[in-house]
Amino acid sequence: MARKRKRSLLEQVINSPAEKEESTSPKLTKYWLQRYNLFSRYDEGIEMDEEGWYSVTPEEIAVKQAERCCGKVVIDCFSGVGGNTIQFAEVCSSVIAIDIDPVKVEMAINNALVYGVDDRVDYVVGDFIHLAPSLKGDVLFLSPPWGGPMYNKVETYTLDMLQPKDGYKLFQIAQTITPNIIMFLPRNVDLAQLEELAWLSSPPLTLEIEENCVGGRIKGITAYFSCCAV
Repeated sequence: MARKRKRSLLEQVINSPAEKEESTSPKLTKYWLQRYNLFSRYDEGIEMDEEGWYSVTPEEIAVKQAERCCGKVVIDCFSGVGGNTIQFAEVCSSVIAIDIDPVKVEMAINNALVYGVDDRVDYVVGDFIHLAPSLKGDVLFLSPPWGGPMYNKVETYTLDMLQPKDGYKLFQIAQTITPNIIMFLPRNVDLAQLEELAWLSSPPLTLEIEENCVGGRIKGITAYFSCCAV
């Protein structure tokens, strides 16, 4: 039996002409119009909360990031509604998906079911920072909150603007688990700070920086850190 898709609150507002102009946040409308870039199978039952609309990694980018981790055990430290988790699960041996928000975890589970990869993911409701000492994996994926859509209003995005801890602290915590770290960051991030993370590590890490584009527009920067090729 086909699974009936629930209309999201945002979608209901957008589809209501009388309420659209007064009630719809322009920033969310913009992301809703790009919904198939976020999840190609959006119409099959994908669920997102407000933060998910502007924080989920576009699927095309998530696929490329996952391709670097084939056959590995990946820890998705701020998994949100599961955009990256799904793509990791498609090609990796297993995925540990962590988020502090139980509502987001429920949405991520639903979304993995839509893509048929839920059996390859272990979901954890909790704080990555507190859970780190008990975690084991080959690759660690860091895409912490950027501070909302306003991140692109600053000329240069610095690592101390990341949440819930600054990027330096998060990177140090990540290194206690594995040197193979992937960070997905704003397109205006300070690249010199990423280079600093690599050469200040002991031993120094290899760093590869990738510009991520969708439809010819830069959406973000992915930094691949490793002691050897991931």
